[in-house]
Amino acid sequence: MKKIILAFIVLIGVSTSCTKNFEDFNTDKKNPTEVPGEYLFANAQKELADQVASTNVNLNVWKLFAQHWTETTYTDEANYDIVNRTIADYTFRTYYRNILADLKEATNVITAEVPEGAVAAIERENKLRIIELVEVYCYNRLVDMFGDIPYGEALDIENISPVYDDAATIYDDLILKATNAIAGLNAAEGSYGGDDLFFHGDVTMWKKFGNTLIVKMGITLADYNDGKAKTAIEGAYAGAFEMGEICELVYLGGSNSNPLYQDLVQSGRDDFVPANTIVDLMNGLEDPRRPAYFTLHEGEYIGGEYGYSNTFSQYSHIAPEIQEPTYPMTLLDYTELAFYLAEAAERGYSVGGSAADHYTSAITSSFDHWGIEGAADYITANPYDAGNWKESIGTQAYIAFYVRGFVGYTEWRRLGFPAMNIPPNPAESAGGEVPRRFTYPINEQTLNGTNYTSASTAIGGDYLRTKLFWDKN
Repeated sequence: MKKIILAFIVLIGVSTSCTKNFEDFNTDKKNPTEVPGEYLFANAQKELADQVASTNVNLNVWKLFAQHWTETTYTDEANYDIVNRTIADYTFRTYYRNILADLKEATNVITAEVPEGAVAAIERENKLRIIELVEVYCYNRLVDMFGDIPYGEALDIENISPVYDDAATIYDDLILKATNAIAGLNAAEGSYGGDDLFFHGDVTMWKKFGNTLIVKMGITLADYNDGKAKTAIEGAYAGAFEMGEICELVYLGGSNSNPLYQDLVQSGRDDFVPANTIVDLMNGLEDPRRPAYFTLHEGEYIGGEYGYSNTFSQYSHIAPEIQEPTYPMTLLDYTELAFYLAEAAERGYSVGGSAADHYTSAITSSFDHWGIEGAADYITANPYDAGNWKESIGTQAYIAFYVRGFVGYTEWRRLGFPAMNIPPNPAESAGGEVPRRFTYPINEQTLNGTNYTSASTAIGGDYLRTKLFWDKN
C-alpha cells in the first residue's frame, strides 16, 4: 500500500512539474526568438567588415572600380557592368537588411533594457551612441555610392516604398548625428566589452572613430560647401585618431576567415590580378610597398591590363599576406585621416599643422601599416607639391588605400588623380568614362518605382556617369 501511495505522489509531482514548465517544451532553445542587443551589434559589425573586405563580384566591385585589381577571364565588372549580376541590388540589401536593420533592432533591444545602477545606465547610453556612429558610417558609404537614398523612412517594415532623401541633406544630418553621439559617450565607463569586434568596448577609441568620421565627411563636402567643411573638420580633428590608431576587424580564421581568403583561395579560382593602373604607377615611383602589395613575376612587378582578359600566370599576383584567412579588414585609420588633414590644411583650415606635415605623417603611417621601411627616403623623393596639391595628395592616398577599394575610388573621384585607364567595353551608362557612382538597384525600379523616378530625376539621371552633389572634379 505504501508503494502505491508513493508511486501516486511521484506521478502527481511529475504531472505538476510538466504543467509548470510546459512553455519550456514549446520553446526552441536552439533558435531563440529574442537576441541580445550586444549580439545584434556584433553581427552588424561582422556583416559590415565582410562587405567592405569582399571582392566577390556579386557583392563588392570597388577594388575593380579603383583599378587596384582587374579580372582575368570574366571582365564584365571591370568594364562597369553592374546590371548583369544585379550588384547594386546586393549592395543595397547587404547594407539595409544585414547591417542597418540589425543595428536598429540592437537599439530597440538595448533601449528596452532597465539598467541596474548608474554605471549600467551610462554603459547602456554608450552602447546606443556607438550604434549611431556605425549607422553614420554605413549611411555615409551608401550616399557616396548612390547619391540620394532612403534615409528618414528607411527600415520601417510598415513602409515598403520609402522616399529617397536629398544626399546633401543626409550629409548634414550625419555630421550632426555623429557630433551628438560623440558628445553622449562617456569614456569613464565601458560599453560592449568583448562583443565589440572593432574596439572591444573602448569608448575612447569610439570617440576618436567618430571624430575621424566627421573629418572624412567634412573633407568630402569641401568643394560643395567650404564653410561647412571647415567648421566640421576644425571641430573634430583634435579628437580624431593619432598615429598608429585604426578601426579594423581582425579575422580569426576557419569559419570566420576574411572574405578575401574565401574569394581568392578557398574558391579555387584565379579571377583577379593587380591592375596595371596601380602597378605601373608604383613602378614609376619605385615604391617600396610593392612587395607588400604584389608578387614578382619573372623578377618584375607586372599588372594585368585593366578591363581586358589577362592570363593569370603571366602577371604579378596579390601578395600572399593579403590572402591569409586572418588578414584584418581596415574600416578607418590614421593614414586616411592624415591625408584628409593635408588637404584641409592646403585649403586654409586650422588643423594643427601644415599640408606638408600631414602629408608626411600620412605616408609614414602607410609604410608603418604595411611593415615597410624607407618612408623618409620615399618622401624626399616624392615631396609635397603645394602647386599641384591635388596630384600630390590624390596620388599618394590612392596608393596608400590599396585593398580598400571604395576609399581609393572615392579619393580619385574627389581629386582626379592618378590617371585611370579606360577599359575596352565600358558600360553605356558610364558614358565612355570611369563611373562616378553606382546606379540604383533594379528592384527599386519595380518595387519602389515612384520614389526611384523622383530620386533619379533629382540627381540628374540614374547613370554611372552622373556626378554626386559633392563631386566637382
